[in-house]
Amino acid sequence: MSGVSARAEPPGILFCGGFHSNMDGGKAEFLSRFCPDHGMAFTRFDYRGHGLSDGDFANGTIGDWYEDAKLVFDRVCEGSQIVVGSSMGAWMAMMLARDRAARVKGLVLIAPAPDFTQTLMLPALPPEARAALDRDGVWYRPSEFDDDAYPITRRLIEESATHAILDGPKLSVAGPVRILHGTADEVVPMAHAERVAAHIDASSVDLEIVDGGDHRLSTDADLARLGRAIAEIVQGL
Repeated sequence: MSGVSARAEPPGILFCGGFHSNMDGGKAEFLSRFCPDHGMAFTRFDYRGHGLSDGDFANGTIGDWYEDAKLVFDRVCEGSQIVVGSSMGAWMAMMLARDRAARVKGLVLIAPAPDFTQTLMLPALPPEARAALDRDGVWYRPSEFDDDAYPITRRLIEESATHAILDGPKLSVAGPVRILHGTADEVVPMAHAERVAAHIDASSVDLEIVDGGDHRLSTDADLARLGRAIAEIVQGL
């Protein structure tokens, strides 16, 4: 008897972007070049109210944006996937790993911010923000990255509690998990990334601390780290 062993196709890559970001950022653009060069399908998208997608950002919630991520995963992505999540996108990636466990074969979490609305944002709101939320249901938060302010709604914060993931059972992931976090992250503290790492049960969980790295982790060196993290996961499958 003779036979031929076919080489397994590498998993695809799904990129989930961050809060108030879009699919044209540096990490997504890097992946749009990296994935074809390594024989991997690549999918990126804008949540409703973000980037090129329809909708009003102010009307969106964590649940809405997760429904978008699931829709793309189910209808666009084919076969096994490694989900790359940046900031809020790491929250989406972790929920996909929980709810689509059979197809998610690994995670790369960049400056991960699951549960950020309740755990990071709410405790840090200044008094004027709390007053605006109580009075108007919305506060316009100055952006950390440009001159524009964007709306934070009471509905966003309250609805997000139904999607909290870090206080529940540990997350089981079928394959490796890589977490990248900068020591100079001005949005998500290192302790939060460490909590994320401790919450995941996977074949391997590696937290790579980037000395001097900011929240975006989009320098050439950071993007090279992202590429290596994906390659390590593919090699470990």
